[in-house]
Amino acid sequence: MAFTDELRTVAQPLWDATLDHPMVEGIGDGTLDVEPFRHWVAQDYVFLVEYSRVFALGGARAPDLDRMSRFASLLDATVNTEMDLHRSYAAEFGISEAELEATEPTPTTQAYTDFLVRSGYEGFGETIAALLPCMWGFNVTAHRLDERGRPDHELYSQWIDMYAGEEFTTLTEWCKDVMDEVADGEPRRRRETYRDRFLTSARYEYLFWDAAWEQEEWPV
Repeated sequence: MAFTDELRTVAQPLWDATLDHPMVEGIGDGTLDVEPFRHWVAQDYVFLVEYSRVFALGGARAPDLDRMSRFASLLDATVNTEMDLHRSYAAEFGISEAELEATEPTPTTQAYTDFLVRSGYEGFGETIAALLPCMWGFNVTAHRLDERGRPDHELYSQWIDMYAGEEFTTLTEWCKDVMDEVADGEPRRRRETYRDRFLTSARYEYLFWDAAWEQEEWPV
């Protein structure tokens, strides 16, 4: 059994809960009120900034040139392409670039990104394990929403297009392959560490949706 098969078993209850979350259900059927999604878009911009730092750390920790090159490419694509696409997507919801730049992380966003960056400093395997749910969870969710049929809401349909699309699916499969390669032959203790990082990140993925639904803010 591949290591990611074990991780799928760990993640499945969380993915099922995510699909049943009213935020995700509303994207899937097009009925989601715009305000929680605007919250999600703004926080995801903040998330992408820190996500880029993790790609940089992954490149620094990479054990070979091929993986170093891939992480460098991911960093470049995120900072110089995806961030622009995110700004354009946010503008469709009436969120200006100035608003995005002024967005402060919520408690959940702060905790999640701090965890990812810390994992990036721990080692290459920990970095991959922490990053994997960010890709895999979105890919699974988008594919399952796609199977139900696209919503009439064009911007929500675009979200499904992006994360169920071939490019993002290929990226997800690459990250899974790297995780399997890193975990292969590792002692049980190391694999348990990777599993712990993966599970924590997958839990934060769910909480990120929930925080947007609640339009979370700092209480004081």
